[in-house]
Amino acid sequence: MTYRKFWSLMKPHKYYLFWGMFFLAVSSSMVLLYPQAIKILIDESLTSKDFNKVNQTALIMIGIFVIQSISSGLRYFLFTLTGQRIVMELRSQLFESMMFQEISFFDKEETGQLMSRLSSDTTTLQNAVSVNISMLVRFLATTLGGFAFMFYTSWKLTLTIILVVPPIALGAAYFGRKIRRLSRAAQDELAIVGKIAEEGIGGIRTLRSFGQEKRETKRYTDKLQSYLEIIQKRIVGVSVLLSSTTLLGQMSIVFVVWLGGKSVFDGQMSLGELTSFIFYMITVAFALGALGNLWADFMSAIGASERVFEIIEQKPAMDQQPGSDNKQIDKLQGHFGLHNLSFSYPTRPDELVLTDFQLSIKPGEKVALVGSSGAGKTTVAKLLLGFYEPQVGEIQLDHTPIRGLDSHWYRSQIGLVAQDTFLISASIKDNLYYGNPDASDKDIEEACRIANADEFIDRFDHKIETLVGERGVQLSGGQKQRLAIARAILKKPKLLILDEATSSLDTKCEELVKLALDQLMEDQTTLIMAHRLSTVKNADRIVVMDKGRIVQSGSHDQLMRDSQGLYYQLVQKQFG
Repeated sequence: MTYRKFWSLMKPHKYYLFWGMFFLAVSSSMVLLYPQAIKILIDESLTSKDFNKVNQTALIMIGIFVIQSISSGLRYFLFTLTGQRIVMELRSQLFESMMFQEISFFDKEETGQLMSRLSSDTTTLQNAVSVNISMLVRFLATTLGGFAFMFYTSWKLTLTIILVVPPIALGAAYFGRKIRRLSRAAQDELAIVGKIAEEGIGGIRTLRSFGQEKRETKRYTDKLQSYLEIIQKRIVGVSVLLSSTTLLGQMSIVFVVWLGGKSVFDGQMSLGELTSFIFYMITVAFALGALGNLWADFMSAIGASERVFEIIEQKPAMDQQPGSDNKQIDKLQGHFGLHNLSFSYPTRPDELVLTDFQLSIKPGEKVALVGSSGAGKTTVAKLLLGFYEPQVGEIQLDHTPIRGLDSHWYRSQIGLVAQDTFLISASIKDNLYYGNPDASDKDIEEACRIANADEFIDRFDHKIETLVGERGVQLSGGQKQRLAIARAILKKPKLLILDEATSSLDTKCEELVKLALDQLMEDQTTLIMAHRLSTVKNADRIVVMDKGRIVQSGSHDQLMRDSQGLYYQLVQKQFG
């Protein structure tokens, strides 16, 4: 199966591979012709003492070397370029497959391991489907051609050499399987190493604040040591394979020199024939040794490829491809309904987060979800965004189940301003384009004005082209939130979700963000989730949640009349 997958990677580049194979054949042919020139030089030119024949033979050898050098260079160029193109396409396919997996995929897979799949695993595959393929064919052709010339020169000596091949082949097969298992284990361990490094670098501020630099360094070093131990076992396997094949090859050379020398003395072979036979034998021995090494590399590549192809071929449980169903709603009103939802996360299937949850959001209505941490508020937002599918019940848009809608189109109808604003490492303008890639400069300027983002953007030297740094590290929390609001404005969603949008801000920043949110929410269907109850008191309807269930619903004034209700208790805890 894996070999067919390799071929599927190479097939689009068959033109380059064909010419690479052609020059490989030329190069291999020249290598096999060289010992024949040596034979002619010894038996005819030197024996006859005709210097003109020596000159002719030397010119033939120069021609062979020139052709062999040029063809080898072209072979390397074509196969290496093809390998680079293949690994680029493979990484693109792998990244695309990751991007369209359901969110539960990322709940189970760790970022460092996925990064390892994209980097080290694909690099391991690069040589396997390019240069190593050419070398495999080259050494295989050299081995078969060399044996043919050896058999032509002396079939008795050739049969002697052939007796050495079966032990080498059996050893290669045995150690190859072992190396394959160790290579996969090594790739998995290296992925964990990458994950630890990514966590350490990404969380350097937290690490520094807790003084845990040495602890993380030790954790990284310990995992590197585990990786080294696996690699060491793999190296031992390769070393045993190479040393044993080398020893068998060298012992056969000694035996052939002895037996061939005897044949020359007995007049059964000429000196030139024996010399060319030894050259062929050395060439074949070198090719066989290289084949053994290549076999080990191929086993490593197969071990790495299993994880890469596993992700590429994994079909998401929820179809994430844009236009996959192409079903959209004409004359969209924007009525969202959550009907009898029961849900548990795939990583915790026995723990219900929502139970028999029912909520209707009318166009233009502002609904607030409140409750203690863990009540299920953010889970409702994730289900509305289509990140997960409920185990029971369904979500509808204008009375149409969202499961049958084009997922890309559906999500374009929802805007999200979350507590933790994600920004890419690019300019402010590039980040705003996330909301609407077709937005004009005038649209962006107006969105920034409404979101009160122009207040800080105009202070930057490069204005809207200012780089925000990795995950927006160059901006404050309030600045990032206002950019998130501007991004939502550009999207013009049918439903705006505010998930703890101001909970991490100081008082000054919160006031600026609230002003922006108030402008954004005018005539806008909005679902608000917040711990700070002061941000939800003006909502049209407040829905109180407890342990995944709705326990109260009404306006702020209505809920405050029930002194035994959960909402009243939450307000008392916050405001005394």
